[in-house]
Amino acid sequence: MIHPTAVIYPGAELAEGVEIGPYAVIGPHVKIGRGSRVGPHAVVEGWTEIGEDNRIFQMASVGAIPQDLKYNGEETRLKIGNRNTVREFSTIHLGTVTGDGETTVGDDNLFMAYSHVAHDCHVANGVVMANCATLAGHVRVEEYAIIGGLCAIHQFSRIGCHSMIGGGTMVGHDVPPYTIAATEEKRDATLRGLNLIGLKRRGVADGTISELKKAYRLLTSELKLKEAILRMKSELQQLPEVVRFIEFIESAQRGICR
Repeated sequence: MIHPTAVIYPGAELAEGVEIGPYAVIGPHVKIGRGSRVGPHAVVEGWTEIGEDNRIFQMASVGAIPQDLKYNGEETRLKIGNRNTVREFSTIHLGTVTGDGETTVGDDNLFMAYSHVAHDCHVANGVVMANCATLAGHVRVEEYAIIGGLCAIHQFSRIGCHSMIGGGTMVGHDVPPYTIAATEEKRDATLRGLNLIGLKRRGVADGTISELKKAYRLLTSELKLKEAILRMKSELQQLPEVVRFIEFIESAQRGICR
């Protein structure tokens, strides 16, 4: 159903079963997949491709140009997968030619009210961004990460899989997979432990969690980072989760929260 007050520009492609609410605006380069719903007064614009069974609530803005002064109207893109929920007043922007040229969102993500995904960000699957959580440009968020309300993630940072960021946290470095990070006395995020509840909910085996605990203790010890990594490689079972933990730390460009 397309409400008669909605504005659908020529060139927009709407699949079967798409619903467009009152006064919503759909731009000329937009593609929306089957079963997706766009709420009242929402705007979907730019070179934006949206998959199936997504729900975009009222007043959300999807596919607007980047908040980047270098952007000059280039044809950059936003690609969104399936079964995502974009709540009221959330914003997701196009990429830039000085970045990856596109912003991407996977499947089954929840963007709560007033959350923001900036240009050239890449959000995987099963991610939750709580109210007013914001990603600066070029941020990567891996699967099943949870970003608490009022969090701010610095540009080019990475949020590891199955991690959890406490509300109101300022993140200036990469957050390793499977961990919890929060702001304590100082402004930048510090690690608070493993996300044990999240790991158990995802069915991670007890033996794997035990090895991740050992890796976490080495990371947060007084050892230099290189020495901690060497000990992780020599002393721990090289289970897939442990290997991913190590590789994430080794590939960090902005440093690691510890």
